[in-house]
Amino acid sequence: MSEERGVLVASEAGISIRTVRDVTDAIGACFGAEGILFTEEDLAPEFFNLRSGLAGEFLQKFVNYRLRVALVVPHPETHGERFKELAYEHRSHPLVRFVHSRAEAETWLRG
Repeated sequence: MSEERGVLVASEAGISIRTVRDVTDAIGACFGAEGILFTEEDLAPEFFNLRSGLAGEFLQKFVNYRLRVALVVPHPETHGERFKELAYEHRSHPLVRFVHSRAEAETWLRG
């Protein structure tokens, strides 16, 4: 039986993304949930450096598994121009959204 779990909040579930391996663990944890919400604190500094590849792996895996993920990053520009562009490009993505607040993330994930 599958029980609806609602929105999974990464920090409350003890999930953080520090390495590519963590992405796989996060994917497994959110099956059955409406989606998962990450804040900047849940993400390693390397995530915001697009050259590291961590953000790309993260985004691609969530899209591949068709899982909804909201990333609360109030000021994407503080992480550089490229990251700001990435966040902007995902403002209307059907599975991955960068949002400015937790309330905005929860509304989108439940919508």
